[in-house]
Amino acid sequence: MVTKRGVIYYLWFFWYTMSYMSKKLSTEAYKGVRDFYPEDMAVQNQIFDIWKSVSQKYGYQEYNASVLEPAELYKAKSGEEIVERQTYTFIDRGEREVTLRPEMTPTVARMVAARKRELVYPLRWFSIPNFFRYEQPQRGRLREFWQLNVDIFGVESLQAEIECIQMAYDITKAYGLSDENFEIRINNRKLLNYITNTVFGLTAENSQKLLKLIDKKNKIPTEVFTATAETILGDTPGGEKITKFNEIFSSTNLDAFEGVTEVKQVIAELEKLGIKNTRFDQTLTRGSDYYTGIVFEIFDKNPENRRSVFGGGRYDDLLDLFGGEKVPAVGFGAGDVVAKDLMETYGKLGNGSVPADIGICVMNAESMNFAQEVAQTLRAKNMKVSIDFSGRKIGDQIKNADKMKIPEVIVIGEEEVKTGKFKIKNLASGEEKTYA
Repeated sequence: MVTKRGVIYYLWFFWYTMSYMSKKLSTEAYKGVRDFYPEDMAVQNQIFDIWKSVSQKYGYQEYNASVLEPAELYKAKSGEEIVERQTYTFIDRGEREVTLRPEMTPTVARMVAARKRELVYPLRWFSIPNFFRYEQPQRGRLREFWQLNVDIFGVESLQAEIECIQMAYDITKAYGLSDENFEIRINNRKLLNYITNTVFGLTAENSQKLLKLIDKKNKIPTEVFTATAETILGDTPGGEKITKFNEIFSSTNLDAFEGVTEVKQVIAELEKLGIKNTRFDQTLTRGSDYYTGIVFEIFDKNPENRRSVFGGGRYDDLLDLFGGEKVPAVGFGAGDVVAKDLMETYGKLGNGSVPADIGICVMNAESMNFAQEVAQTLRAKNMKVSIDFSGRKIGDQIKNADKMKIPEVIVIGEEEVKTGKFKIKNLASGEEKTYA
């Protein structure tokens, strides 16, 4: 016997099922990630090719790793903001806490530590992996992005920093920028630690707070910065501590402070290599907690895109998390979103995707076999060839090839099949050449 309640339930279930089945899925991508159509892939490949080319010229080898890592890897050293506010962290079906990687440095440190005694130093590695960070999408920032990561292990001297900065400089030049377009900002975490620990005697917690505040110095109102600094320093408005703090960060003579000599040495060595658009910036911190020495960034000076486009530094202590002997390390990274914005700002992006060098237009079905033979002959010579199978009029096929930016076309018909000869026509100039 069917009750009234049962009837109501079945009616609701039927309505819900039909509503769900009739609902159309959205074509929009998840917020903060991208679909890569062919023209987008052409841009990304242009950027990746620059990254790979320069890295390999310096003798760096490519590596990669899984996008999934144990959450504890980032909790140890990545920094509070990344771990607590920006990671995609979840419990898997094995009750393990895992994270979609937000950066590569902890991963490469883990990999090197795993085979530390087998590897040959200095170790030069690079990778171009994708990352995930749950942050507000905006210009230069998305929730999924790709990044060049360059690291050198086993070098204690400043030559490692110099080489990494030189590579970042060469990549920026390969983007198409001139020295006047950007500057290389250099600081030392030793200096910052000396200021927070020795000069002001801050606790570890307040030291981290102050470093994060300094990193935002040029991004927040002066009065907000000063008030926050006074609170962290435990000072009153206009007190002795905040006065000294302001003096330090406006001074051009900090030679007596720890780490400054190293900064000046790096700048001097870079100048010898012809890299002169450098400056000492005592406010540069780099956000991650694992940096131990020189830190640097390449900064775009264009008013339309004023921001950091490369960043990195020395992290000698990160491998200590995995036990064993210390391995000194220096690395840097650059994101694809920022690189695209940078090259777009300066008009250095390519013209997009070109599917083929030559398009073959076919008059009729009887000509298709010969068209295929011609295509195979040209492909054997490392040419990219596409055949139009549409059966449309030749004029429409040629228009379509031009629309796809294919520079040259071949028309295959009865005459070409009979003679075994064909013409390659340049669509821009109209010039034709005959081939057999």
